[in-house]
Amino acid sequence: MRFIITQGRVFFMAALMAAVLMLGCGGDDGGGVWVDTNNPGNGGNGGSGETVALGGKTWMAKNLNIQTADSWCYGEGGPVYDAGHSGETITSSEVQANCAKYGRLYTWSAARSACPLAGTGWRLPTRADWDALAQAAGGRRYEDNWPDWHDWELAGRNLKSTSGWNWNDGDNASGNGTDTYGFSALPGGRCHGSHFGNAGLYGHWWAAEEYGSDDAYFRYVHYDDDGLYEYAFAKSLAYSVRCVRD
Repeated sequence: MRFIITQGRVFFMAALMAAVLMLGCGGDDGGGVWVDTNNPGNGGNGGSGETVALGGKTWMAKNLNIQTADSWCYGEGGPVYDAGHSGETITSSEVQANCAKYGRLYTWSAARSACPLAGTGWRLPTRADWDALAQAAGGRRYEDNWPDWHDWELAGRNLKSTSGWNWNDGDNASGNGTDTYGFSALPGGRCHGSHFGNAGLYGHWWAAEEYGSDDAYFRYVHYDDDGLYEYAFAKSLAYSVRCVRD
């Protein structure tokens, strides 16, 4: 598990390490999500499954919402910690509304298995796929962090949705992005040890590569910064998923 703290990673790690002190996620369960429209029993609800072409690949323009083992709606079966909650459980209707808005949260292994269920050619994006996306979205490399961490200035702002992100009190400014390219990144939060947190504040998306035997890479964006960052953490955490195809 890596513990290198740089730039926007400082704030992200503070929130994530609080979650690590807690003890897989809640129980099992479209808006802003990609669903399996051919299999309603697998989470499909007739959604349109929009895509966006960036960095030479076709990306899902919504978070994945295909029900699999080791995937959860935000708040499903565990306490919630975010700007509007301080450890309470939420209602079933709230849980379903979160799934419709944010899609499901997947462990790394579940994410790898879920993308092919969306159809022929869909897969979990590699680090190189994420880098090509960031560059195509107007990102500039944080050179000081390479090659350890593939962080990009400005890409987060250009990929974030124009609504749904918390207000940035520090800068007295909206946390929303410009969604310049139609990627519509949403702050779906995360699940760790049956606790859910950070919806409205952070969006996290898995990458295909492992970092050692226990961890894997992911990318994240937060409400009070314009970057798209990379880190590696436990495969057992549950994050959002965007699939890609060639």
